[in-house]
Amino acid sequence: MSDLFNRHRDLLETAVKALSERGFWSPFPEVPSGKIYGETAKDDGEAAFRSLVGDRFDLPDHPESKRLGSENSPWGFDLNILYPSSDVATLVAASKAAGEVWADASPETRVGVCLEILTRLNRMSFEMANAVMHTTGQAFPMAFQAGGPHAQDRGLEAVATAWVEMTRTPGQATWEKPQGKAPAIILEKNWQVVPRGIALAIGCQTFPTWNSYPGIFASLATGNTVIVKPHPGAILPLALTVRVAREVLVEAGFPADVVLLAVDEAGAEITKNLVTHPDIAIIDYTGSSAFGEWVRDNAGSAQVFTEEAGVNSIVIAATDDFAGMCANIAFSISLYSGQMCTAPQDIFVPRAGVETNEGHKSFDEVATAIAAAVDALLSDPARASGVCGAIANPATLARLDEARSLGRIIRDSAPLASGRSATPLIIAVDAGGTKAHEEECFGPIAFIVAADSAEAAIDLAAGLARSKGAITAALYDTDEARIAYAVKVFARAGVNLSINLTGNIFVNQSAAFSDFHVTGANPAGNASLTDTAFVANRFRLAMWRRPKAA
Repeated sequence: MSDLFNRHRDLLETAVKALSERGFWSPFPEVPSGKIYGETAKDDGEAAFRSLVGDRFDLPDHPESKRLGSENSPWGFDLNILYPSSDVATLVAASKAAGEVWADASPETRVGVCLEILTRLNRMSFEMANAVMHTTGQAFPMAFQAGGPHAQDRGLEAVATAWVEMTRTPGQATWEKPQGKAPAIILEKNWQVVPRGIALAIGCQTFPTWNSYPGIFASLATGNTVIVKPHPGAILPLALTVRVAREVLVEAGFPADVVLLAVDEAGAEITKNLVTHPDIAIIDYTGSSAFGEWVRDNAGSAQVFTEEAGVNSIVIAATDDFAGMCANIAFSISLYSGQMCTAPQDIFVPRAGVETNEGHKSFDEVATAIAAAVDALLSDPARASGVCGAIANPATLARLDEARSLGRIIRDSAPLASGRSATPLIIAVDAGGTKAHEEECFGPIAFIVAADSAEAAIDLAAGLARSKGAITAALYDTDEARIAYAVKVFARAGVNLSINLTGNIFVNQSAAFSDFHVTGANPAGNASLTDTAFVANRFRLAMWRRPKAA
């Protein structure tokens, strides 16, 4: 059982070191290169994906009462893949039956299994990229990175954190208490990791692997069985993940049902029945705040970890690189058509304008420069498609249409040549006259919001994070005192802040082993990927002790 742990020991030790250093590190290359993954990897991955389309998905020995699946590629075709589906009672019973042997395994054994799953997933990153691309609408480069190596990084980060927390306390110790002239009391004490039970991972449509892997692997490493519940529109990436996990588990001598797939369809979802089942002990949820609130209210005694909606803001107070700032913001609001939990929505600008390296810029000049930067970025159709991708859910297009009436249109949205698509809609509003920008408008919608001053803009953005939630915030400024003030107020609002980003680094990006994703300190979520609290609350330590033999 220790073979897998020993095989991946160096990987684990380096990952643990990276956790404490928080610098750049990734064992899974993000570049989709044949020189890294094999000269035929790209073609093989696409062929593997195409072989799944229009067929029954093979998941050996998985509980099954019927077949379901109605995924539609935002790039223009139906997947027509049918997955094994079963009722909640059967899934929970199967997970519970597999739980005892998995819980009894040593931390080394479980971590070894998790590391093997992740390395196998990395080898099939091209196949996964196609699966992510055609369920989420991400363009291939993003689907490869976010759905493959970056998701695997986050999974590994969770495993490494779990290893640190499970081994923080020794398995055994001798306790000796002096008794004066009487013989000392000597006890042999032992501690054992006790998992909570069955974990439920509720996936989202836009980032099915990136958002789900931290919870899945944190739960598995700490001894919990996992039921993976994908979004009905993005089943395939998590179905592939479950299949790999079950293969590794069986090879290692464990029941495949340690990991199960819970498939349903829109209009007949089983999520609520899973959430309220008394045997579900852990829930990881990514999605809307409305359903997140329902999960928290109805989960009973389960430990709930959520990433929910928020309103991410940028504050423009001043800049010494006006063109670079506009280009950076343009990319940030265009990337994947704003369908990222980290994408900025509100751009606060003082009503009187800002000072820049190009001289004073009025509010309207800032707004039109950002719109022009978007136009320049998307001027080439192929690049535009690669940046914006496609729209995952048709409801996003309806939301876009409604948003046109919310303010003065600076730049209108338009479809691209391929897929279900839309370029960014940019609207100007005044913070003193509307609250339209204070609600999340998920998708390619950006508000440029007039504020009384730079300081007022900072306060408005931070206040919005406190009241509505935010995962990211950004500031452009040249005044160090004001920057220090912003650092303080955004921290108090529980939101991560990026300052003066230009060039090839964007507020949307969150790097494993360095950035904590979400803080858990505002309404955008109650958990942080993947800090100690996210992992350590998935198990407890139980002790047994007895007098030490002479």
